[in-house]
Amino acid sequence: MNEKIKNSRRKKTIESGARILRVLKMLKGHTLTGLSNTELAKALGDSPCNVNRALNTLIAEGLAVKLDNGRFAHSVGMLQIAQAHADHVTKLQGRILELNQRIAAGASY
Repeated sequence: MNEKIKNSRRKKTIESGARILRVLKMLKGHTLTGLSNTELAKALGDSPCNVNRALNTLIAEGLAVKLDNGRFAHSVGMLQIAQAHADHVTKLQGRILELNQRIAAGASY
């Protein structure tokens, strides 16, 4: 395969991945109500067909769901990723606070 075709396919893959990530980010704040394909397409300046492909990928990977109202939202799996991050940060903040308290306690005579 020549280099021009490889570069063209690579560019399409990157554009497709970027579109998927833009859709994922656009769903932020709409967990309970969701967004329609049309709303997503309009907000992203993309075609409903392209947005639908991105949504299908996100659904297949467990990061988005189609709600009963026909709109799309982050899945429980995606929310679990966000919760795991929040838990990790909270845990580390506790450790930092404990270390700072021990330092302060040792600093006063």
